[in-house]
Amino acid sequence: MNWHAIRAIYRFEMARTFRTITQSIASPVLSTSLYFVVFGAAIGSRMGDVDGVSYGAFIIPGLIMLALLNESISNASFGIYMPKWAGTIFELLSAPVSYVEIVIGYVGAAATKSVMLGVLILITARVFVPYEIAHPFWMLCFLLLTAVTFSLFGFIIGLWADDFQKLQVIPLMIVTPLTFLGGAFYSVNMLPPFWQKLTLFNPVVYLISAFRWSFYGLADVNVVVSVTAILGFLALCLSAVWWIFRTGWKLKQ
Repeated sequence: MNWHAIRAIYRFEMARTFRTITQSIASPVLSTSLYFVVFGAAIGSRMGDVDGVSYGAFIIPGLIMLALLNESISNASFGIYMPKWAGTIFELLSAPVSYVEIVIGYVGAAATKSVMLGVLILITARVFVPYEIAHPFWMLCFLLLTAVTFSLFGFIIGLWADDFQKLQVIPLMIVTPLTFLGGAFYSVNMLPPFWQKLTLFNPVVYLISAFRWSFYGLADVNVVVSVTAILGFLALCLSAVWWIFRTGWKLKQ
């Protein structure tokens, strides 16, 4: 394993984040804070509890997951797309660096940024809403697992995209709507039976359900099923990355 190469890619990506800290960190935290102000303080104070948890506290896992998914995808996709766009990716591919080391460097940096953002949002939420974390260890595990999985997904999007517009298509048109419809602001059990069953086809439901369980011990879906779904998507992303580097799809054009 070429740890020097991994460290070089990782440090380069992290340095880019700190050069654009307003866009990379401050902007998502501020946007999420507005959700806490509007839904947590203003609207939440006029709503009852959800399964014994105040509404303001109930939406915290969903809001963190919303920011985590978007930032994981955006960081990883932009990180690998820029070398493609600038043409410097051929230098990377011709260097004595395996695709495993490339993926670890880029995905590791993107996941680190996302985890940092998730922790900052969690700290910021304390300013607006009181909450407790019932299973802090599992909360961190789900945070890391989700960040790594969707950073891999973003890495694939960055390889697939031919222009800057395509980088935003999947996060804006698919991931964000699925997150809003995946129980970020409500419990799936509040829906009519038909819509409860239909919602289970939304993969984001399993992410939010498992993450909310780590906070309050509440889950719309069995935690084991949620973890299995997350690991299944991770395996799918790993298989896709392996196939891309094996065939050179979108890399050798």
